[in-house]
Amino acid sequence: MSDITLNATAAAPEAAPRSPPISQVGLLAWLRANLFSGWLSTLVTLALAYLIIRWAAGFVEWGILNAVWSVPNNQTQACRDLKGIGACWAVVTEKHRFILFGTYPFEEHWRPALCILLFIGLYVVSAMRRFWRKELAFVWAGVLALIGVLMWGGVLGLPYVPQERWGGLVITLILATFGLAFAFPLAILVALGRRSKLPAIKAICVLYVELIRGVPLISLLFMASVMFPLFLPEGMNIDKLLRAQIAIILFAGAYLAEVVRGGLQALPKGQYEAADALGLSYWQKTGFIILPQALRLVIPPLVNTFIGFFKDTSLVLIIGIFDLLTAGKTAIIEPAWQGFGIEVYVTVGAIYFVFCFAMSKYSQGLEAELNRHRRR
Repeated sequence: MSDITLNATAAAPEAAPRSPPISQVGLLAWLRANLFSGWLSTLVTLALAYLIIRWAAGFVEWGILNAVWSVPNNQTQACRDLKGIGACWAVVTEKHRFILFGTYPFEEHWRPALCILLFIGLYVVSAMRRFWRKELAFVWAGVLALIGVLMWGGVLGLPYVPQERWGGLVITLILATFGLAFAFPLAILVALGRRSKLPAIKAICVLYVELIRGVPLISLLFMASVMFPLFLPEGMNIDKLLRAQIAIILFAGAYLAEVVRGGLQALPKGQYEAADALGLSYWQKTGFIILPQALRLVIPPLVNTFIGFFKDTSLVLIIGIFDLLTAGKTAIIEPAWQGFGIEVYVTVGAIYFVFCFAMSKYSQGLEAELNRHRRR
């Protein structure tokens, strides 16, 4: 009897695997859960979809279908004949060199263009974890020194170009890169100083943070440009760009210090006690155990601060430095191109968006990778 049962079971065909209902998984399930979960959600989704489609159709019609892309010899009549129904991208094609490079000598534009590529390459290399070694610091030093040689010149047969001729995107990248590269180590030292048990060090760090955070960046730039030279010895002068760079470093360092201090405070006390139990020195405990975990906790606010200061470099306008946004504003001062500022601002905004969006997406990936163990 048992043999017959076994044979019948073996001869029975296996049931085919059943797939889950299409309404429970995949795109349809996501749409149902997030966009059409109820009548109110459906109504809001349809209203927003209508507005987005209408705006996109209008932008395509204005920015592509009816747009003017070039005009001969600054003859902008073709753009003015549009009367607002189409974009005049000719102002961008005509003024793109000024927007990107400012008043840098025309025949030497290859130098700031190469500097922009070096900056982007440095960002890409620094974003790859396999290059996170001590040698990366030497790469940064070498690339930044090369950028300085290319911009100033005066050596290797390159004509000298004073800082007053610099401008555009390269100035924005210089201020943001040098500013954050020096502000981040300063912020770590200040954050550690605020948690120090030595009263003098703690008081100095607290005073620095509260004083810098208590004034806007514009006031620091104004002081660096106008008031700081008054305290220098007679005959001594510091480059205007360097003064602005120092102001940005000090300002960014104060804000980043508070972000880092938040990560230090969020770390469980047991991590400090475990490091002390291992007999590690203060700097060994801080460098190998405390800081890596603290910085991992505050990746989102750190990158948010980076993005904010990348955009805040446009405030150097107040001391007469032509960054990307200022160069864009100046490009449309010429009477022939007045009235076409929207196209320039859209282009400048797109450049800012590309850099900021890249930082945001990279931080999301880095945070997910470094905190993978927390989800186990």
